[in-house]
Amino acid sequence: MPFKVPCNFEVKTKEQEMTTIHLTDGIIKDEILVVGLSHKKGKNAFSIESGDIALDAKKFLPLLADLGATGKADEVIKVPGTATRLLVFTGLGEHKAKFEDETLRRAAGAAARELAGSSSATFSLPTNKVSSVAAVAEGALLGAYVFNKFRVDSLSDRRPSLKSVTVHSPLAQDSKAKAAVKRAAIIGDHVTIVRDLINTPPSHLTPDSFCKVFSDLVKKAGGANAGLKVSIANESQLKSKGYGGITSVGQGSANPPRLLHISYRPAKVKALKTFAYVGKGITFDTGGLALKPAAGMEAMKSDMSGAAAVCAATIAIALLKLPIAIDCYAPLAENMVSDHATRPSDIITMYGGKTIEVINPDAEGRLVLADGLAYADAELKPDYLIDVATLTGAATLGLGRQYAAMYTRDVKLAARLYEIGNASGDHVWHMPLVDDYKEALRSDIADFNHIARKAKYSGGSVTAALFLEHFAGNRRWVHLDIAGTARSENDSGENPKGGTGYGVRLLTQWIMNLK
Repeated sequence: MPFKVPCNFEVKTKEQEMTTIHLTDGIIKDEILVVGLSHKKGKNAFSIESGDIALDAKKFLPLLADLGATGKADEVIKVPGTATRLLVFTGLGEHKAKFEDETLRRAAGAAARELAGSSSATFSLPTNKVSSVAAVAEGALLGAYVFNKFRVDSLSDRRPSLKSVTVHSPLAQDSKAKAAVKRAAIIGDHVTIVRDLINTPPSHLTPDSFCKVFSDLVKKAGGANAGLKVSIANESQLKSKGYGGITSVGQGSANPPRLLHISYRPAKVKALKTFAYVGKGITFDTGGLALKPAAGMEAMKSDMSGAAAVCAATIAIALLKLPIAIDCYAPLAENMVSDHATRPSDIITMYGGKTIEVINPDAEGRLVLADGLAYADAELKPDYLIDVATLTGAATLGLGRQYAAMYTRDVKLAARLYEIGNASGDHVWHMPLVDDYKEALRSDIADFNHIARKAKYSGGSVTAALFLEHFAGNRRWVHLDIAGTARSENDSGENPKGGTGYGVRLLTQWIMNLK
């Protein structure tokens, strides 16, 4: 059975002002009304999808046709309203008797993004079930996101996010719908935190400052009173405890590596399951001595997306008071060029004693992850072991930016995460762990190479996962390669250009619906 979500919470965790969310079935008080628009067969055949709010279709449909409306996804058309200052039509695609939650979430997100700089808006879309209410709320909150932190002179581009969102629904008085909206607020806030960190330049985000951000967030969430604790291992502690992967990656930088540990233990209830999260936390990746080309290197500020996602998801789960135990690890480092940087052919000893021959210093993420996985397997013995990482360009080449590559040998778990991914908007695709490819990781002088050396094995995302599997033991392990999904190259649905915050929704909703 899914866990019940408590209704008595408040979240204020972001530096910039958060968009507030409300739920009503009453009179519209906002200056803007957002409704849906779908298309039917035939020229200029539309349907206004306004939930339980009646609109004069005869008045608006000819106008929409004149404006060239299509009703397609991500289309947003603004017209003067009557009862409100502005009436906004957001595309739902093909007309259906019942729209999927993802369609509603995407449409709400697209509209909210176009309303940046506005004060308030009411979203009246078809919400005949609780999950639809949550989808509209979540989409509007995520679509309202803006990142203005570093704008000073470009004031014309400094439009604040939509301040207030109201979801209009006939289910407004339903306790489950109210809880769903509050849940959406928590999830939306923590997706926003991850987006902010991904969009923050390396001049302002280092392993140390990353730790400070989440230490502060844990305090704001209630700290020990919320079941949360934080510990941080510094460079000397990492060396003394045998974290060879993290220290080797970080040794080339003036900003030394760290290992952030956030634990959550539910108060007054026994944890039903234990989880270990490990997230790749490379705050900037130059490629090290395997220096990346200049073109596109600026995107490598996003190489800590996995760490940010697992940390934010852990805090969100704590705020939702879900009855599971989590140990979340963020191995943090900068992969830089210097006379101390790790060299190709270096041998490093990982946590637990396995030796690794470094072939390409630009494949650093799997080294920091392996330390975290090995520790979790040996010392924590969790029921589930999950790592999240912007790991390989190969994952993006294979799946694009809509699906993360998911690796696990647990077919039932894979099927469940596929369902959760579709429901949450954080999509996953089950990829194969091809045992024949293990040969490519053999080293002549160490236990393993950390990348495939043999040219005939070109499945870079697969061989990376096979490498990590060596450190996961016999756990119910899942590896999520989010190289494609962590960032977006353009505005789409509820996701903006830049950091998407991928992983927070997936991990949180998985726990909420754990069976």
